[in-house]
Amino acid sequence: MKIYIGTDHAGYVLKEKLVSSLRAEGYEVIDKGAFEYNEADDYPDFVIPVAREVSKDPDGSKGIILGGTGEGEAIAANKFPHVRAIVDYGKATPVVEDESNIILRSRQHNNANILSLGARYFTEDDMMEAVNLWLNTPFSEDERHVRRLGKIDAIKLDSN
Repeated sequence: MKIYIGTDHAGYVLKEKLVSSLRAEGYEVIDKGAFEYNEADDYPDFVIPVAREVSKDPDGSKGIILGGTGEGEAIAANKFPHVRAIVDYGKATPVVEDESNIILRSRQHNNANILSLGARYFTEDDMMEAVNLWLNTPFSEDERHVRRLGKIDAIKLDSN
């Protein structure tokens, strides 16, 4: 599985650590930038390439995007067909394996394929814990979740 990663300046330092860690774990990581710290850069420039790639192969690839809050990044990513981006804020969403965990539910119920991280809320260790949980949690494939995702994928929007 390919993992596409992108961020603006707000997540740059964490992204560099994430790319190195995931490659060391054996993942195929494609870094879509930023490739240097530039406080004047714009997150769509790095998030859109990630979302575009995941949109082409929504079941065989995943994306991880970072930004100050992760909110705008997820909004941009979710503009693409078949992208299911969710936001996580680190310890604001405890990484425990129970009914309240947003990361577990995003994968089990919604088959989320892009994880948007609010970089201002994460330590490196917390980020890696959240990312590993997300990457290693499978979609449940329960009929009701498959049915619901089918309804979402069937949405066609007017260009007006």
